[in-house]
Amino acid sequence: MSMTFTRRGFLHSAGALAAGGALMAGPLRAGTAWAATGPAIGQPAPAFTVTNVDGASVNLADYKGKLVVLEWTNHGCPFVRKHYDSGNMQALQKEATDQDIVWLAVISSAPGEQGHLSPADAKARMQEERWAASTILLDPEGTMGRAYDAKTTPHMYIIGTDGTLLYNGAIDDKPTAKQEDIKGARNHVREALAEIRAGKPVSMASTKPYGCNVKYSKTTT
Repeated sequence: MSMTFTRRGFLHSAGALAAGGALMAGPLRAGTAWAATGPAIGQPAPAFTVTNVDGASVNLADYKGKLVVLEWTNHGCPFVRKHYDSGNMQALQKEATDQDIVWLAVISSAPGEQGHLSPADAKARMQEERWAASTILLDPEGTMGRAYDAKTTPHMYIIGTDGTLLYNGAIDDKPTAKQEDIKGARNHVREALAEIRAGKPVSMASTKPYGCNVKYSKTTT
């Protein structure tokens, strides 16, 4: 769906451009935005071709016309565990997919590094923990992660129906590994998706992500 011909596509992109951008690893002061170091808000999201847990090749172009959420994850990271052990991430995934939004969980941990999973193990974890993501993408070489400059797990992105990057940053404004801090947190992803679906500008299009560093291959540049 091209933004040239649709009001919603225009609003998705224009709103994101108005909101600014950010991503760096580390703690976040609530409500703080940061200067972008990766893909720019309001510009086309980096294309990717990655294999999912079912062995199928997945391309960003496959989802043209749909909102797409990218979630970098690592099952061994305590910040990720905060959101999965509480059911918070699964609930957010279900809210999105129930609205026909594509949710792609991405594992960029290299072999031998924390969070790396085989396709079978990733699929089993998805089933056991009742993930509601559309699928898991396996990026052991870190090609996709580096293209997006994914810093942490979790690190969240939202891509508009026209392929424009609309959100980049943290899941919420409570940069801790404590489950009790989920209650009362400002969930940036939920808020951004609601604004996008309403045709409004994203009020905070980029925030500083928090969590464990993505465990990229040390031999890949």
